[in-house]
Amino acid sequence: MNEEAVIYRWVADHLGAHVQRITRQARWRAAWLVDAERDGMPLPLMVRGERGEDIPMQFPLRHEMTLQKTMGEHGIPVPTVYGWIDHLPAYVMARVEGRPGFDGLSTDERDAVMRDYMGTLARLHRLPIEPFEAAGVERARTPAGSGRYGIDRFEQVWRYGKKAPNPLVEFVLGWLKRNPVNTRGRESVIVWDSGQMHQLDGHLVSLLDVEIGHIGDPMMDLAAPRMRDTVLHFGDFGVLYDAYERAGGFLVDVDAVQLHHIAFTLTNELAFRNSLNHPAPESDYMTNLHWCSETNLHAIEALAERLGVDLAPPTIPTVEPSRAATAHQQLIDMLRGTDIADEYAKYRLRIAFRLARYLQREDDIGVASTNADLDDLKPLLGHRPSTWQQGDAELEAFVLADQGAHDEQLCELFYRRQIRHKSALGPPGSAMATHHACQPFPVIGNTATT
Repeated sequence: MNEEAVIYRWVADHLGAHVQRITRQARWRAAWLVDAERDGMPLPLMVRGERGEDIPMQFPLRHEMTLQKTMGEHGIPVPTVYGWIDHLPAYVMARVEGRPGFDGLSTDERDAVMRDYMGTLARLHRLPIEPFEAAGVERARTPAGSGRYGIDRFEQVWRYGKKAPNPLVEFVLGWLKRNPVNTRGRESVIVWDSGQMHQLDGHLVSLLDVEIGHIGDPMMDLAAPRMRDTVLHFGDFGVLYDAYERAGGFLVDVDAVQLHHIAFTLTNELAFRNSLNHPAPESDYMTNLHWCSETNLHAIEALAERLGVDLAPPTIPTVEPSRAATAHQQLIDMLRGTDIADEYAKYRLRIAFRLARYLQREDDIGVASTNADLDDLKPLLGHRPSTWQQGDAELEAFVLADQGAHDEQLCELFYRRQIRHKSALGPPGSAMATHHACQPFPVIGNTATT
């Protein structure tokens, strides 16, 4: 049976419902919107599958389902879990109302939703760990390891599939290992990729997407939203952290939050870079590339903020059209002018359009940008590598041997490289080429926690 037939049969057999429509969601991860009816009442469902074959998950899909189900059993608002479809694989949950952003809400209404959200995180963090661990939710061997368990999983998956140098990742991972978080014994159930929710008419409906949640340091849930805030705009984090404490959460350890923020900025690169190096045909290449480019800049900015380094952007090369420039423009115009009714096919067409614009921009400035990257390496390495492949390999070797002696200089170098890369994702001013910086941290010492 095909995927839709499997879903149709499972819903009928396990929920006693009649499926009226199944729609493949237009996104990078396998998911289906199911409109069903049971006893004359609508039963909207979401079937959530795995990532593409080239993007392994850090925690098994069943782990995600187990965490979500157990959260719901303990009063945390999450979509009801109905069960597991072994043949896909996927799990079935209720499809909740609402939307992820705050469009149409006043600032006061947005703030009320966020107070409720921070209070929900506080309740989650104060739940007993034992029922979750008994259900199979993963945990570090000791509380002292709670702050590294998640990022270690990301690193393990990345290293297993790594087939090319990645000096940026090695630099930031190395810095984090030399500057570990002191969790002070904190442990709780966390969603980690926090800030994902649905609100309806200014009221929190549900927490969503717990795929990397586990038992870890609760400060991780206060760090992760700082990147998503650049898109959704949650409000001032000082105010949000106060709301979390007042709702009964742990005292906020700003030092730990900052270190967890630096670690979380790496997760897109760790999750998607191996796929970008060897993409499967169905891979959403441009979304993955955009996420990595944006959050890699967040990583360098966050580390520079911690080190007190002022970052200066490089000069972006001017456009030098090649012989292929006219053909590139023809392809872009063709893709832009094609209309398709099917939502998933339209999504795939949008990927192709963004890919064409990236290739056009790379054709315009790619050679000059690569040369600038290689020129940048001469003061550090003592010579200029002849190719970008050689440059990446030698820069990674330098980083691994350096052990922190050139942290400030490397921050500046990686920032220039990432700005150049970002500028090649699309034309100036486009969403793909535009960067949004995270809110800065307050300049205060860390506070004790309980």
